[in-house]
Amino acid sequence: MRDLNQKLKRWGLGILAGSILLSSSVSSFAQSPADPKKVLRYVFPVAETGFDPAGVHDLYSAHVNGSIFETLFTYDYLATPAKLVPRTAAALPEVSADGLTYTIRLQKGIYFAADPVFKGKKRELTSADYVYTFKRLMDPSLHSPNSWLLDGRILGMEALLKQAQKTGKFNYDQSVSGLQTPDRYTLVIRLTSPDQNFPMLLAHQPAGAVAREVIEKYRDKAGFVMGHPIGTGPYMLSRWTPGSRIILKANPDFRSFVWNFKASTPEDQKIVKAMQGKKMPQIGEIDIQVMEEGQSRWLSFIKDEVDLFALDGELTVQALQNGKLKPELVKKGVQLSRITDPSIDYHYWNMQNPIVGGLSKDKIALRRAMAMAFSADNYINILQKGDSQKLQAPIPSGVVGYDPNYRSSIPYSVKAANLLLDRYHYKVAADGWRTQPNGKPLVIEMTLSGNNLRSQQQAEFWKKTLDSIQIRMTTKSMPFAEALKLEKQCKTMFKASAWIADYPDADNFMQLFYGKNIKITNNGCVKIPEYDHLYEQAQKMIPSPERDAIYAKMSRLLEVYMPVQVIGARYRNILAQPRVIGFKKHPILPAEWMYIDIDLKK
Repeated sequence: MRDLNQKLKRWGLGILAGSILLSSSVSSFAQSPADPKKVLRYVFPVAETGFDPAGVHDLYSAHVNGSIFETLFTYDYLATPAKLVPRTAAALPEVSADGLTYTIRLQKGIYFAADPVFKGKKRELTSADYVYTFKRLMDPSLHSPNSWLLDGRILGMEALLKQAQKTGKFNYDQSVSGLQTPDRYTLVIRLTSPDQNFPMLLAHQPAGAVAREVIEKYRDKAGFVMGHPIGTGPYMLSRWTPGSRIILKANPDFRSFVWNFKASTPEDQKIVKAMQGKKMPQIGEIDIQVMEEGQSRWLSFIKDEVDLFALDGELTVQALQNGKLKPELVKKGVQLSRITDPSIDYHYWNMQNPIVGGLSKDKIALRRAMAMAFSADNYINILQKGDSQKLQAPIPSGVVGYDPNYRSSIPYSVKAANLLLDRYHYKVAADGWRTQPNGKPLVIEMTLSGNNLRSQQQAEFWKKTLDSIQIRMTTKSMPFAEALKLEKQCKTMFKASAWIADYPDADNFMQLFYGKNIKITNNGCVKIPEYDHLYEQAQKMIPSPERDAIYAKMSRLLEVYMPVQVIGARYRNILAQPRVIGFKKHPILPAEWMYIDIDLKK
């Protein structure tokens, strides 16, 4: 066996180089030290979709799930760049010389939160729980949006899936050669091919351990347990009014840890000084409200009804000036944590849609014309108030594989867009709107997630864009969860979307357009054979100039076929009230609640 840390250093990743045990740093304690008087008030801009790690794939549900369910690994709170560390594992994994076998030792004495299903007994976390969790992600009957994490990676899983197709039932008790448990605290994972990102996949929230008896007791008709999450993490779901309010309370039996992180920047020194040596978590309750309207969220923060608040869109100009807090907020003691998200904002056209989809020249011309009429610079300046970094390709800065020298080949030119449509026989009818080449009406329907100001502004911007090339556009508004469901079924035509890194590598973004991820993460239902071939080739490579060159070819293919319009990566601006201690926005972790504190005197 070879230490993973040494292996990844050889590969040049530079992201796995520490061993902070979040659950036992320095020493452990029998009960959570959280103070029930310390309440953190938080706000979501859109509704959550549920709390089953296998069943949800949105950022806001991930805030909650990451606090309830625990993965084998996580990320150091302050390290820059992102650094993988153990969570329930006792150490980083041991990796065989060929990169195919991972041996992971679990910490002993980690327990699930109390629940009647355990019949009054303490239920310890074991290696078998992770095997069950991983199998659930692959169960074809669940259609998990997170199956891509392990799809094609685990040795022997394909045989189990084929059997499930024949019998119509996924056999959780059948042994899989790539998932072995030599004892209660050892997990051995064998891969089909080397994958330098695999440890980071195990740190992603959907890989958080669930207990089989909880799932079998409380699952719904779809096989999920959305409203009764039971994990080993620092918090438990106490109250849930879907789409309105979520209250988490500290898990009284959670093993605590001592805050012992090292500063990566001069700004971190203040955090270290305030938090060093504290028993964590400190906060006893997380009170989350859903407020879709930005102005309502802003007023709640100004009236001191919210402790942590994410600025976006038009709200940034109310709080920031040249990227810094306005003097009046500084005077009040308001704090700002600002990072460039490892994320992308983009719009996609459904490649299976009969009007905008397909790989024929006329369909490509239609999508390319719409992209050429769209100004990312204007979109960022007008809708996002300049609070975003324009991207040339689907790989943002801050992740391995980003190329700062890459430039898109798609120009912004309304004139050229109109000429392109004329060339491919999208003629202008008597009513002033273009028709399809077959003479039928051409109408682009944009799906909006919610009927809030931000969605309305997106629609208005795109309508003006399409008006400039004489294409009629309509909109269809629906709740966030419903829109997510439809796009997973390839039933939307045109829609805005966003993706924030699950792990800090370009692979996590390029997989968004991989054919096998249709109905999972590939919202545009893109299937381009040459792109898929290059993606599979890149997956077998370590980070290198050679892999970067393949990513550049893949980006060019997206420009050739134009299934997606990449816009930018947003700046993440989080405001914190003076009473919040130790907060710093993490680029990968959805929520930082277990690492911060509240000053009850303020």
